[in-house]
Amino acid sequence: MWSERQIAMLREMGIRLWPDTHQDKTCSPLPPSERGEGKAEALPGLDLSSPPPASVRAELVEAPAHPELVEGAELVEAPARGTRGDISRMDWGALREAVAACTACKLCESRRQTVFGVGNPHAHWMIVGEAPGEQEDIQGEPFVGKSGQLLDSMLRAIGLGRQASTDPARQVFIANTLKCRPPGNRNPEPEELARCEPFLIRQIELVQPKIILAMGRFAVQSLLRSNEPIGKLRGRVHRYHGVPLIVTYHPAYLLRNLEDKARAWDDLCLALETAEGLGPPR
Repeated sequence: MWSERQIAMLREMGIRLWPDTHQDKTCSPLPPSERGEGKAEALPGLDLSSPPPASVRAELVEAPAHPELVEGAELVEAPARGTRGDISRMDWGALREAVAACTACKLCESRRQTVFGVGNPHAHWMIVGEAPGEQEDIQGEPFVGKSGQLLDSMLRAIGLGRQASTDPARQVFIANTLKCRPPGNRNPEPEELARCEPFLIRQIELVQPKIILAMGRFAVQSLLRSNEPIGKLRGRVHRYHGVPLIVTYHPAYLLRNLEDKARAWDDLCLALETAEGLGPPR
C-alpha cells in the first residue's frame, strides 16, 4: 500500500488519489526474468486506480561510445586546464578545482560560479540534470528553488535524499551535464555539452552509482546521443558508461505540465525496481 510519505509526495506532485485506491500501490518489483529484456510499451494515462505498471519490461539500451551529439555536433574533448586523460585521474578535490577554473567554452564569461554537484560522493543513486539556472548560478548548487523542492519530495517518497552525511544506499549525488549557466537560461549548445562531459564522466567514475536518473530533454539527449523525445525514451533501462540509466522529466517541466507527474512517478518506480534488482553495491 502507499506509505503516508508516498501519498504526501504524490499529492504535492499534483496526482489525485481516490480514498479507496490507497491499497497495494507500491512500486512492484519486476520479476528477474523480465529485467533487461523485452520491448518498452506505452504507459497508460493518469488513472491511478491501479498500481504503477509493473508490466512494462525494461529494455537495456547502451549509449553509443562515439556517436554525434544532437544536431550533428561532433564530440569535443579536453576542457581547459588539462586533457581528458588528466581529468580521468583526478580525485574529488582536483576535479572540483578543475571545474571551478574551467574556461573551455564561452559560458565561463557570464557565470557567477560553477555548479559542481552535491550529495553523498559514494551514493548508490546519481541524478543528472541539464544546466544550472539563475538560482543555481547564485547558490552554486544544482536543483534549488521550486524544482529542487519537487525533486526532494520525489526522492523522499522512495526513501532517498541529497544529504552527504548518511547511508549512501539512501542518498543521491546530483550533478548537471553543464557546470555553468547559459546566459538567460537559453538551451545548452552541443559544443558546451561536449566540453563539460569529461567532468561528468569522472564524477560518475568516482561515485560509482548503481543507477543514474537522467532528468530533462537536454540531459537525456546528450547522455544517450539521441534526438528522440523523452516520451519515446522512457520505460526502458538504458546504459551510460556501463551504468543503468532511467529517463524522466525535469522537475521544472513537471511544474508546468501537471499531467506528466504520474508518468514521472512510474519512472521513479522503474528506477527503484532496477536498482533493487542489481543486488549488493559494488
